[in-house]
Amino acid sequence: MSTSEPSTAVAEPHSDRGFFGHPSSLATLFGVEMWERFSFYGMQGILAIYLYYTAAEGGLGISKTAATGIVGAYGGAVYLSAILGAWVADRLFGPERTLYYSAVGIMLGHIALAVIPGLGGVGVGLVLVALGSGGLKANATAIVGTLYDKSDTRRDAGFSLFYLGVNLGALIGPLLTGLLQKEIGFHWGFGLAAVGMAAGLFQYRLGRKRLPAAASHVSNPLPANERGRWIVIAVVAIAVIAGAVALGWITVDNLSNIVIVVAVIAVIALFTIILKDREITSDERSRVVSFIPLFLGSVAFWSLYQQQFTVLTIYSDEQLNRSIFGWEMPVSWVNSINPVFIIILSGVFAAMWTKLGNRQPPAPVKFALACLGMGVAFLLFLVTAGGGKNSTPLMWMVLILFIFTLAELCLSPVGMSLSTKLAPEKFSTQMIALFYLSVSLGSTIAGELAGLYTTWPETRYFSMLGLISIVLGVVLWVAAKPILKLMRGVR
Repeated sequence: MSTSEPSTAVAEPHSDRGFFGHPSSLATLFGVEMWERFSFYGMQGILAIYLYYTAAEGGLGISKTAATGIVGAYGGAVYLSAILGAWVADRLFGPERTLYYSAVGIMLGHIALAVIPGLGGVGVGLVLVALGSGGLKANATAIVGTLYDKSDTRRDAGFSLFYLGVNLGALIGPLLTGLLQKEIGFHWGFGLAAVGMAAGLFQYRLGRKRLPAAASHVSNPLPANERGRWIVIAVVAIAVIAGAVALGWITVDNLSNIVIVVAVIAVIALFTIILKDREITSDERSRVVSFIPLFLGSVAFWSLYQQQFTVLTIYSDEQLNRSIFGWEMPVSWVNSINPVFIIILSGVFAAMWTKLGNRQPPAPVKFALACLGMGVAFLLFLVTAGGGKNSTPLMWMVLILFIFTLAELCLSPVGMSLSTKLAPEKFSTQMIALFYLSVSLGSTIAGELAGLYTTWPETRYFSMLGLISIVLGVVLWVAAKPILKLMRGVR
């Protein structure tokens, strides 16, 4: 279809209930997201220990502070690149094609991690995976949004089912890559992540033609006379980054701080661009304003939640009793506990939101519950904090991650759905990118906070972060009514 003509197909009809009561095309998106998360979490589950394990253990032997900083910066870069993926979709290729080529980039990144030794493989691999994952995530979410119109009460439930696919991959990935890492070596684990993404590409090709026409629509086409300027900007940006690395301005030690600064600049710029655009209506502008406090609450949530890959990895490696009938399970298997609960509970939450319909809590209250839940989960660490090796029972970690899951289900699928409902038509994918920018900031902050964890007493660390999160949850709850007023009819 022409990139200059709007799509006439906005959503699949309400009568399409071919995938568990939801549009049939949800199955295609469910599948590609599942395999992408298989590769993403499979690799991320072993990344931190690969970086700080000694060479004798198969790792690179860098410090734990530097390792968690890299993991945090990488997690932040994944979601920061969602803004680039959204821009490419909105202005060049449309969400569907951007998603496809992003998936190819992810697969190549995992191959690089598997076959290129040392920090060179880490650098090439993580850059490709970060760019690809950012492009895929923003656009997969956008395409799910095209399957429903804004009055369809199945919408939040549909995003919860989509989230089930995310967590099926997140469950299986760390189990298999962690097992290969433990029994054979790290690079075999990275190689399996590449195989998983290849499987996702294959199933997506089989179903991509059945996606609605709106999935291919370029909402704000870039004029032909501006393309040369943007090519020059891209080349200069790449050259500047390469030069900064070569001159030592960007290092392992300051990488996470740089990602935080870039993410903050991107957030301010994107909010400003959307709010100052003269073509959006007053209602659309008000809805974007309403997203600002929710964005901040989301940053706080993810800065605690994403510590599963930094602080909780170190904690599980050093203090968690991982013995199961005399066999010590891989460290990365802890990352599969949360997805188990998501798989069990996502359907429950989807059914609950559907059953409640218009009586369900509004989005600001759900965000508040998420912050409160994370605060409680961190305070529970105080029961076992400060112990030695194998001092924390596995079931106690299971309980903590159960509360992580309850909090996550109140915010993550809801946030994805809300960003599609609050988005001005002209900035449909870029509004989703804003939500992922909150994940970017939170993920990178999680890496920075891990540096405090290695220097502070554990009781101080967990108590301070837990109490701060609870206070933020209370503030969001109190502010729910004025936020809803700004949302102009969206809940």
